[in-house]
Amino acid sequence: MKILKEFKEFAIKGNMFDMAIGIIIGAAFSKIVTSLVHDVIMPTIGFMIGKVNFQSLKIVLQEEALDGSGNIVQELVAISYGNFIQVIFDFSIIALTIFIVIKVFNSLRKKAEDETETSVPTPRNIELLAEIRDLLSDNKK
Repeated sequence: MKILKEFKEFAIKGNMFDMAIGIIIGAAFSKIVTSLVHDVIMPTIGFMIGKVNFQSLKIVLQEEALDGSGNIVQELVAISYGNFIQVIFDFSIIALTIFIVIKVFNSLRKKAEDETETSVPTPRNIELLAEIRDLLSDNKK
């Protein structure tokens, strides 16, 4: 029962919904970055370094073997390091983006928590209340 109560509090607070939205946006962002790396960045880099197709980069450990009728007897065994390079680019871009987003959120949180921050003007009604408080404290002396 305690677990059910804790889960209900968790779900009602909205944390679960925030987390779900973050996961969905993260998955969509991952697809965008993968397409960017696969379809834009890697072909450009491959062209600039000598018309290399990164998807075809691999070390063949065992060639594919065919029988007399053209059926595959033994599968090709290869280390596809070109694909691994693309995944490293994907990861690097996603990690850099997450780092930037967290840095921005942390700076915004610091600004929000900083009481000495005066870039946001004090509302006029608060200023009037502070003046009344000061006048009342002067009269008591």
